[in-house]
Parts: sequence; C-alpha cells; structure tokens
Amino acid sequence: MIKKQYSLNMDDFVRKLDRVMARLGVPQDDYTYDYASSRDNRSCFVQMKYNGRVYRFDNSLKKSADTGRGITAISDLFGDIVYSLEGLARSVERGIFSLDMLLEGVPALPQWKPLEACFVAMGFDHIPRDTAEIEAQFKAQAKIAHPDMGGTCEAFNALMTAYKQSLDTFKENYMGGNTK
Repeated sequence: MIKKQYSLNMDDFVRKLDRVMARLGVPQDDYTYDYASSRDNRSCFVQMKYNGRVYRFDNSLKKSADTGRGITAISDLFGDIVYSLEGLARSVERGIFSLDMLLEGVPALPQWKPLEACFVAMGFDHIPRDTAEIEAQFKAQAKIAHPDMGGTCEAFNALMTAYKQSLDTFKENYMGGNTK
C-alpha cells in the first residue's frame, strides 16, 4: 500500500501549482507539467519558460529513495515540486530575491526536443542510457504484451516494431555521446 505524505491529492496540487505560477508571474501558457504513475516508474516534472529560457524541475521515486525521503505516492512527488516552487514565490514576494536572482544559478534546459515516439511506445519517459536499457525494457514489456502471457498479437507486434525502431534510433542518434 502506498503511504501518502501530504493530504492533498493530484488535482489539489495542480490547482496550487496554478496559483504558485501566478504568484511568480509565469503565464499559464509558459509552464507545463506531467507525471508517470506506473507501478515501477513514478516520476513527474514542472517545466516553465521564464525570460526566454526553459527550466525543468523534476522528481521521481529514485530521487526520493536516493535522498532518503521515502516518498512513494506520485501526488507527493509532484507536491514536493509545487511546495519548492511555492518557497521560491514566497522569497520573491518578501523581496528577499527576485526570480531572476533565484534562477541565475539554475541551468536552463537546451532547446526542448520531444521524446521519439518509438521510445514512448516502449514505455520510456526519457532517452534510454544504452541499448541494454532498451533490451531490458523490451523484455519487461514483452512479458505483458506477448499473446502467451495474456497480451495480443497486435500489442506484441507493435512492441517488436517499437523495439527495433528504438534500437535503430538510439544507435543512429545517441551512440558515442551524440545527442542530436
């Protein structure tokens, strides 16, 4: 059973994010968020554009475990980001810092490039680190999609296609540190 750290649910945190971004002076069209809540991959992010630069704040089960926080609910992971941004807003409102000063040391993201469809089709929310990660993801997904395991021929064939495309795309675009 997932133990919640915060009493707010995801919808509450999304509404709170809207208010925090308004306090920071970031228009609704200049920020976005997303979350993945599969059993083994709970992660989320808030991405905002400010003064022509893009900043991304993300959180995940792995980060929570690595820092000893032990958060397991996706809404709590997302809530951590929202509360952190609220802390920034509070500092700006009190005149302690300007948002420019706070973000000065935060590296902006390079120009955003959407994740290739083949990686998404395999269940990735990031560019795989290597072909071994693609192969491991394929094996995990095949256990679900294969007809002998309760899946369908169509689902397994789509997974096979995504797997082959993922390997080709990774080798073409990301091998040897090349990140086009």
